[in-house]
Amino acid sequence: MATRKTSIKPSPFPEPKPPGITVLVLAAGVGKRMHSRASKLAHNLAGKPMVRYVVDAALALGAQRVLMVVGSQSEDVRQAVGTKDPRVSFCIQEQPLGTGHAVLSAEKVLKGAEDTLLILNGDLPSLRVETLRSLLEFHRQHAVPLTLLTAVLEDPAAYGRIVRNYNSDVARIVEASDATPEEKQIQEINAGIYCVEMKHLFKNLLQAGANNAQGEIYLTDLVEILKRNHQKVAAYRHPDSEEVMGVNNRRELARAGKRLYLRKAQELMDAGVTFLDPECTYVEANVRVGRDTVLCPMTFLVGDTVVGESCWIGPGTRISNSVVGEGTEILDHCVITQARLGRGVKVGPFAHLRPDTELAEGVRIGNFVETKKTAIGRGSKANHLTYLGDSEIGEGVNIGAGTITCNYDGEKKHKTVVEDGVFVGSDSQLIAPVRVRKGAYVGAGSTITKEVPPYSLAIARGRQVVVKGWAKKHKRKQH
Repeated sequence: MATRKTSIKPSPFPEPKPPGITVLVLAAGVGKRMHSRASKLAHNLAGKPMVRYVVDAALALGAQRVLMVVGSQSEDVRQAVGTKDPRVSFCIQEQPLGTGHAVLSAEKVLKGAEDTLLILNGDLPSLRVETLRSLLEFHRQHAVPLTLLTAVLEDPAAYGRIVRNYNSDVARIVEASDATPEEKQIQEINAGIYCVEMKHLFKNLLQAGANNAQGEIYLTDLVEILKRNHQKVAAYRHPDSEEVMGVNNRRELARAGKRLYLRKAQELMDAGVTFLDPECTYVEANVRVGRDTVLCPMTFLVGDTVVGESCWIGPGTRISNSVVGEGTEILDHCVITQARLGRGVKVGPFAHLRPDTELAEGVRIGNFVETKKTAIGRGSKANHLTYLGDSEIGEGVNIGAGTITCNYDGEKKHKTVVEDGVFVGSDSQLIAPVRVRKGAYVGAGSTITKEVPPYSLAIARGRQVVVKGWAKKHKRKQH
């Protein structure tokens, strides 16, 4: 007997989409405990201003909008945020009257929106986008108006405490300055990270008063207000308390920076990079490093630096906004800034490559050599005690020890060109503008002021004069 196939017709009503995500970053605080002229959010940590980590996490989450609430140091914060992403905008909190007042400052801008609002403090540089995703998922699963992110600290210090009722539900948040001695014993703290449905936010927060030790409108009062209105508040307890701790002083700034450097080191080690001592190696957030590269202690990789595969870097080297080709070896105590190094280059020890240095494949730059705005061709070398500025050096060139290009006449910089296969003897000066043609030799101790023809020998030094017996007579006069 044939069986009749049945088909399930799709519902004519599409699945409701979850609300969009708006992120509100509270960035108006003065940060008095930093004792700084600048906003604490503008302080640099592992390659980025503190607040930029928060903004980047919000954008990576997929927020449709990131709204920054700024105050008296707004220009510092705007510059620190830096991004031109159209999703990022700013609003002003005219007076510093608390976190609740800061959120209310955004009411006009957010009026009518029905997104899920994620509220973050701007001083959370260690915050991961994965944590925000977990919080958002937890919030949606519990289908509540408000979800807090909490953590447990051995010493809660100045953090607000989470007060729970007999059912272990969140009853309220009490700020440290308003807490009783018993409440100060609570170790679960409010991390200042909230998920709230916009339709429940402003109408309830407007009921908050300023009846507290600080005389401010607390965002945390929203918990009690929602509870009074028979609404449930959920709490997502995050297991890594260090990740969600704010930065309020220089000690906490250093601790957060160390955490970010170690996080970057772990990321790179998982991708095949060797750190001889990750505790003492400092790789900033935007740096890229290829596999099988070895980083020695006290190496600093800064800015948008890119290091290729199978390199050796350090110790004591600083590379900033530069590109280092595959198989390159940077020996001890070198400084490299805005330079491009090809494959198989060897630099150092104690070399200084300044901006607009370009080293082709196999170039050798040795100890106490400085370059600036100089391109050096494949296989060329300057092994000792040399300055090359505003220069173009060809392939297979040997620059002898103590050679300098005299590129500055007191008013203007001039160019030196040394063509392929040239040999420059030690202690020579090339007075720019000047050109040494292909295959030529420059004798040691020469001062070259005119073009040297191809395959010729140029010697430009004073004639040696010997006066026999002069030293004996000179010494007798002295005595």
